[in-house]
Amino acid sequence: MPDDLFNSFMNGPDDKGRFGDYGGRFVSETLMPLILSLEAEYEKAKTDDSFWAEMHDLWTHYVGRPSPLYFAERLTDHLGGAKVYMKRDELNHTGAHKINNVLGQIILARRMGKSRIIAETGAGQHGVATATVCAKFGLQCVVYMGAHDVERQAPNVFRMRLLGAEVIPVTSGRGTLKDAMNDALRDWVTNVRDTFYCIGTVAGPHPYPAMVRDFQSIIGKEVREQMQAAEGRLPDTLIAAIGGGSNAMGLFHPFLDDKTVNIIGVEAGGKGVNEKMEHCASLTGGRPGVLHGNRTYLLQDDDGQILEGFSISAGLDYPGIGPEHAWLHDIGRAQYVSITDVEALEAFQLCCALEGIIPALEPSHALAHVMKIAPTLPADHLLVMNMCGRGDKDIFTVAKHLGFDMKI
Repeated sequence: MPDDLFNSFMNGPDDKGRFGDYGGRFVSETLMPLILSLEAEYEKAKTDDSFWAEMHDLWTHYVGRPSPLYFAERLTDHLGGAKVYMKRDELNHTGAHKINNVLGQIILARRMGKSRIIAETGAGQHGVATATVCAKFGLQCVVYMGAHDVERQAPNVFRMRLLGAEVIPVTSGRGTLKDAMNDALRDWVTNVRDTFYCIGTVAGPHPYPAMVRDFQSIIGKEVREQMQAAEGRLPDTLIAAIGGGSNAMGLFHPFLDDKTVNIIGVEAGGKGVNEKMEHCASLTGGRPGVLHGNRTYLLQDDDGQILEGFSISAGLDYPGIGPEHAWLHDIGRAQYVSITDVEALEAFQLCCALEGIIPALEPSHALAHVMKIAPTLPADHLLVMNMCGRGDKDIFTVAKHLGFDMKI
């Protein structure tokens, strides 16, 4: 890859919010003033020491950062080959990486005088994080969640309601993350005066993809320092699961200029990448189009209609991907692969048995790919995967697929 591409990574999108041919801002005229206002507020905050002081104080004393970089010794011995580390972001307050970004957005919302926060959620972790921070700051919180996800993520629905959020089941489409985001955008158009839309991933209209990435980059920045402390050098390979892609971009971005670091994103392969679209692997089985305010890779038919993907994981069940991932895929800086439901379930069980860590189904996809490649790599190869969420929210789903009766 040409050196000038590596030198450009840390600069982010161009002034139109584009990562190469992807990204941009495809929204209604009603939303444009609010989007521009958000962009201006974030540009101001980026160079405001008081903003980052508040962020770091909350990351430290409320979220519990830095999260540990954990050497998975038993897993490493079992697999043979590469030395496997886990970035333990499931140990954050609320149990996932989502709160890293939510704090930043809600601090911006307060600075903009917004009193009502809306969000979309699939696995429920972004909804829980949003409800949590809204409770802390005394803000009204409304979370849109697909009806299908409400059913399979019942523990997180209860948590959101305990925290004071109104959870609105979305019955349109297949009742998953895409449909929840559609309804959240409709709400935002209707209530622009007092409402802030807290998007949970590196998608949506500019500046959301870059802004969410910047907040999540605390993950990769910590890994750089922690790996230097543990091994005296940078990791050789980074692996993270991808739905929209915020946990992955948070891990990847601080390493994009390091040519020696191999980067792998893992999409949801569902029942297998096939013509029936029984998967959510947008880069593997999709093509470019426009959805939710940005241009990126999407699952769509020949007429450009968005198709309903499928994954056992509610957080990966999205028919698109963040535009920066689309760009990294096209220029070859990152490799993107897919993992099936069956493979993710195997990784889930192995992690429980060997490391005493119950992972969410999302990072179980990343771990499944670790299981594939670690045995092929030398013993001095340093591999870091992002354990981006804990699995208590998924125990009912896993039990059902494994044929375990939870009523016993």
